[in-house]
Amino acid sequence: MVVSPIEFESKADPQFTDEAWSEVLAAVDAAYSELVSHQNLLEEQNEKLHEFRRFLTSILSSVSDIMIIVGRNATIAEVSASLIEATGLAGEGLIGLDAGALFEGDSKSRLLHELDALRFSREAVRFEAELKTAESSEPYEVSIAARIDDRGKMIGAVIVGRPLGELRRAYSELELSHESLKEAQSQLVRNEKLASLGRLLAGVAHELNNPISFVYANAHALEKYIMRFEEYFDRVEAGASREELVALRGQLKLDRELRNLRAAIDGAREGSERVRDIVADLRRLSVTGAGAREAYDLVEAARVAARWVARGSKADVDIRFEGLDELSVHGNSGHIQQIVMNLVQNAIDALKGRDDATIVVSTSVENGNGVLTVSDNGPGIDADVASAIFDPFFTTKPVGEGTGLGLSISNKIAEEHGGRLSHTNLNPGSAFRLELPMEEET
Repeated sequence: MVVSPIEFESKADPQFTDEAWSEVLAAVDAAYSELVSHQNLLEEQNEKLHEFRRFLTSILSSVSDIMIIVGRNATIAEVSASLIEATGLAGEGLIGLDAGALFEGDSKSRLLHELDALRFSREAVRFEAELKTAESSEPYEVSIAARIDDRGKMIGAVIVGRPLGELRRAYSELELSHESLKEAQSQLVRNEKLASLGRLLAGVAHELNNPISFVYANAHALEKYIMRFEEYFDRVEAGASREELVALRGQLKLDRELRNLRAAIDGAREGSERVRDIVADLRRLSVTGAGAREAYDLVEAARVAARWVARGSKADVDIRFEGLDELSVHGNSGHIQQIVMNLVQNAIDALKGRDDATIVVSTSVENGNGVLTVSDNGPGIDADVASAIFDPFFTTKPVGEGTGLGLSISNKIAEEHGGRLSHTNLNPGSAFRLELPMEEET
């Protein structure tokens, strides 16, 4: 039997009907509230998604390295502005292309192989590839990393490339600059050596001039004496009488010239021996480091070096030697003499203009090492620059009067000999202390 709505309404319980409608309305209200909540959540998610896309767009627009975002099938989904600029292609034309199409030859197959391998290994890879550019191609260091979703599945990859052409050109320019710097440094070292050589030659010229002049004067006197004896013996061979020869002998003053002849010979020998000693000093001073190191007398080596610097400088400085008469150390005497020459020359420069200029070179033995100290009574070295005096090219001298390499080279030589060069300020003056290993026992 079919009941009409009117009959149902007339037969239904009024209380029951109100309760049913209340439940229906409550359910509708709950559903609407839930719908509104979901709508708000959806709008928030959409806003976050838009914010993320804006962030991604800003990254793709600002990065200097190229960036390619690809899907699972290696098709391009997003590209950076730097890639568009490098390839000269429109951004819209790149979307959907095979990522391998952007690379040359072997680079293309390598890229596709690494993208395929990424599905299983999930480990980022890095390799060099040739990217097609607007002009030809450029080398890039390419790195590939997988894109993973919330469920841990791979949904694509991110390809980042850093141009190597500019980097290699920068390295090439850096290498050229480094070579130029090394050449300039070598030139400055040569200039420092030439400056030391110039000071040495000044002393050599001064020292050799006196004995050579002495030899020359005596040789000239000998020539005059020989001429007189030749004249006398010519008359003897001509058969001159005894009375005539006696008169000629008195006229030529042969008895006096005979005594002068002996003095001239002695003088010439003395001058020659002085030249020989000077040359011997020079030979000891010019010893190089090419051969094996050996034992030598540090006191004698220091005396020779200091003496030559004093001769070449022509400065009114009192150089004193104190301490041991002999000290045997192990190393290369020529190189150690270069240190002493630098220290003595620096002391002479520091004492310029002082009436009581004094340099003391002392030797001693401490803790199994030979110690040589060069001290002066000059103004000393300021504490704020003392820590930098052994740095290459550092100098307290005016521009043009020093290369700043003397102490640096000396310090390096001392270290190569297993020794140490240090500085201490005195009151007044300063002192440089050179420690060297002594001769090893056999």
